[in-house]
Amino acid sequence: MKLRTLLLLSAVPVFLLAAGGCRKPAAPAKVDALRNAYDVEVDSNDATHMIPLSYQQAQGKRIFYADCVWCHADSTPAGPSNRSNLTPVPPLLSDGTVLNAVSDDYMKNVITLGGSAMGKSAMMPPWGRTLSPEDVKSVIAYVRAVAQPPYQAPPLAGSAYTREGTASSPSK
Repeated sequence: MKLRTLLLLSAVPVFLLAAGGCRKPAAPAKVDALRNAYDVEVDSNDATHMIPLSYQQAQGKRIFYADCVWCHADSTPAGPSNRSNLTPVPPLLSDGTVLNAVSDDYMKNVITLGGSAMGKSAMMPPWGRTLSPEDVKSVIAYVRAVAQPPYQAPPLAGSAYTREGTASSPSK
């Protein structure tokens, strides 16, 4: 009886160690970008993909749907847009192939000064007296967020204070 009890008591810790040792460590929890987003926008190329937006980008979305959607989208919340009736046809605001190539400053000037001031279509009105500078920045941030292909910010230009050996370092 003592031997059986001793074997049973010694087998229990071995079993617990063996069972616990086979366990895989828990995978780290994945961070969901949509949980931390202020708002979302449906990807124009994939309706199942949601693009998370920051507060500034969400403000740009609000302005876009109030003022820009009529000419810079194929459809609006109210139905078809007027884009196809314009000559030249303005770019879609999600068209990264066109808008990723221009700088934020250029976009700001086109929005605030209008198309004709920048050598573009006179059909693009100047929004500089309607939108605040912060509103214009928000629209640009929204355009960059929804661009397809995704926008890649250009690398910052080097300065005289970059490390030696780069193209922008001063000559000795």
